[in-house]
Amino acid sequence: MDIYRTFLAIIISFLILIGYQYFFVGFGPTEVPLETSTTQTEVVSPELTTSAPAQIASSPAVVPGSAAAVQMDRPDRVAKTLLVDTDFYTATLTEEGGALTSFVLKDYKETNETDSPGMQMVKVDGTQGLPMEFSWGGVAPVSTFYAAQSDNVRFQGNQGTLVMKGQGNGLEIERTYGFSKDSYVMNLAIRVKNVSSAALQGAAELHQTGAPFREATAANRFLFTGAAYYLHESKEEVDSDDFESVALTVTAPVDWAAYEGTYFMNAILPMGESASSLTMQSAGEDIVRMKVSSNLDTLQPGEEKIYSYQLYLGPKKLDILKSVGSNLNKAVNFGWFDVIAQPTLFLLNFFYGIFKNYGIAIILVTIIFKAIFWPITQKGLKSMKNMQKLQPKMVKLKEKYKDDPTKMNQEVMNLYKTYKVNPLGGCLPMVLQIPVFFALYKVLLMCVELRHAPFMFWINDLSAPDRLYIGIDLPYLGGIPVLTLLMGGSMFLQQKMTPTTADPTQAKIMMFLPVVFTFMFINFASGLVLYWFVNNLLAIFQQQMINRQKKA
Repeated sequence: MDIYRTFLAIIISFLILIGYQYFFVGFGPTEVPLETSTTQTEVVSPELTTSAPAQIASSPAVVPGSAAAVQMDRPDRVAKTLLVDTDFYTATLTEEGGALTSFVLKDYKETNETDSPGMQMVKVDGTQGLPMEFSWGGVAPVSTFYAAQSDNVRFQGNQGTLVMKGQGNGLEIERTYGFSKDSYVMNLAIRVKNVSSAALQGAAELHQTGAPFREATAANRFLFTGAAYYLHESKEEVDSDDFESVALTVTAPVDWAAYEGTYFMNAILPMGESASSLTMQSAGEDIVRMKVSSNLDTLQPGEEKIYSYQLYLGPKKLDILKSVGSNLNKAVNFGWFDVIAQPTLFLLNFFYGIFKNYGIAIILVTIIFKAIFWPITQKGLKSMKNMQKLQPKMVKLKEKYKDDPTKMNQEVMNLYKTYKVNPLGGCLPMVLQIPVFFALYKVLLMCVELRHAPFMFWINDLSAPDRLYIGIDLPYLGGIPVLTLLMGGSMFLQQKMTPTTADPTQAKIMMFLPVVFTFMFINFASGLVLYWFVNNLLAIFQQQMINRQKKA
């Protein structure tokens, strides 16, 4: 077996895996065939399977005297804007539709600039629809004026409420928002009462309109942004192309439905029987309008029904999402590498709690991983060293049996057995570290903890590529990727120190790999580059120890 070819094959596989993750990770599921008519709604099975043709569902009929014909009452005054101020956010709601018009996070900024405002979670205006608009039956969300009982939210201790009421020929709708000073979660209870003399029929519909958050960087611009939901123990990310020309409906009660980006999400968590389906449709370029609907309800005169929801507008931080429940933590999906990524994130947060610097946390996690793999790497490096010593004997065997490949392979294998050398021993450590690399790659790219997290000197955002700006805008790069160049240099030194059984021509080809890796890492998150750089330094130290042992 030619160890060089094996090693090269592993490297190429590694590059392919990195390229796949870099360019394609985060895209949604396979597209569902869509109907061409814009007047129809597509009904998809709960699993969003693509094997069966989509069925067409007609809109539920509205009985005579229903809410579809109702014009809601409006007072003769301008709608007020209502303020909510908590420890985590400042929000505003409008009496016009009772929806959110602003939701600014206090602990997260729009950009990494010093004077950047807080992260705005409402990226749409009234012309596109607002988050948390509500409709019942045929009443349009914006047609209802919800008069607030107070100008601002009043807190009693940690809890605050806001009651808003709308009414009109036959319907009375009361919205009660519940807020906590130390939580991103809001509770929303909507009471719909039939105050007419005839039966009314309709379905409750809570609307969520979302547009992309300002969070894209060169490192994460290919990750998913858009409509997502959780159903039957599975998170589904729906590409906007699936509902570009016709509304897409999932006919099953979802655990949650959200508009999400890499680091933030606006989610609706329906409670009880408040949701039986989810509809998604385009509301403009990169804008998605989602609707969580209940079953069709009939209210007799004087009868009322309450629809309950939890609302989450905030960061996709695992410990926070877990505390909310309803599988909201599944919004952070590390895929195949979850079993390694979860402990990695725990360690990063643990060390951050001590040192208050995620760069130091990454270095310490790298050392821990290196310590775990140290014995295996040690055996691999020694095996490569022994392989190098056998190289002259292998050359003689290949020359002797050059006309008999079968016999040559037998003699080479006998040589390995005689000297107890494993030809794959040097490759095993790299193979084992690939899952660790991708797990950390996922963590550093997807976790909000690393967003805008500074390290030291010019590295002020570990989730973004490292750049040292020198007052000159360099083509393509902007600034100098100092850490990436150091990483490439350390990889070159490591390559020089590592024993090889390749001939001089092959060895020169292998020495080109650090250049390839340097260009590949230029737009990776600086936190990932830091991990690889520290890992290289530790590998150099380990190789130096082995070399000294051999000399002794």
